[in-house]
Amino acid sequence: MSAAAKILIVEDEESLSHMLNCTLVQAGYDVTSARTGIDAMQHMIREEFSVVLLDLGLPDMDGKDVITEARAISRAPFLVISARGSETEKIAALDMGANDYVAKPFDMGELLARIRVALRPACPRPQEAAGAAGLVIDFATRRAIIGNESVSLSKKEIQLLQMLADAKGGIVSHDQIIAEIWGRGTEADYMNVRVLAWQVRRKIEPDASAPRFLIAEAREGYRLKLD
Repeated sequence: MSAAAKILIVEDEESLSHMLNCTLVQAGYDVTSARTGIDAMQHMIREEFSVVLLDLGLPDMDGKDVITEARAISRAPFLVISARGSETEKIAALDMGANDYVAKPFDMGELLARIRVALRPACPRPQEAAGAAGLVIDFATRRAIIGNESVSLSKKEIQLLQMLADAKGGIVSHDQIIAEIWGRGTEADYMNVRVLAWQVRRKIEPDASAPRFLIAEAREGYRLKLD
């Protein structure tokens, strides 16, 4: 049996959050709840989610800002659930990275259907359907070659890839990465690691939202898959 899809609910209205939690758990999902934008970001730093349900009216920050900041650390689709039903708010949220928008009050059956759509895998790109080209990393020149394209890598980006390559497919923990790249006693944290990993993915992956090479292991760290 495949693992249940993980959904993060970001909603400060306790009764609605409880209702969503109960309904989604009953539908077979693995659910985590957050009531503030900061809390939501911390959850996304620690683990990957399949879908994020996000209210825009959070007590500490606007939900649209959560989308903007989270795009650097999470590839989960964002489904906005908000009482702000104006076209302006919908367009703004979608322009800032939301994948879908449901105005309150909403029908739970419709919401579940939209979640199923968000979880549906995207159609493969033509090159992926035929098998995407492999990845070659030139550590000396700090360049990565993907198919016929060559991209330059920053010092931290090549350091991360070097650590993962040296592990030969094994997992390198977040703490190891922080200590090696930023140094012990630094103020860098898991957020820095995830941002760095996302930057690398944007350069080396055919599709950064569905990584083939730089793989995240929830709560553990990262590994490099070159086979």
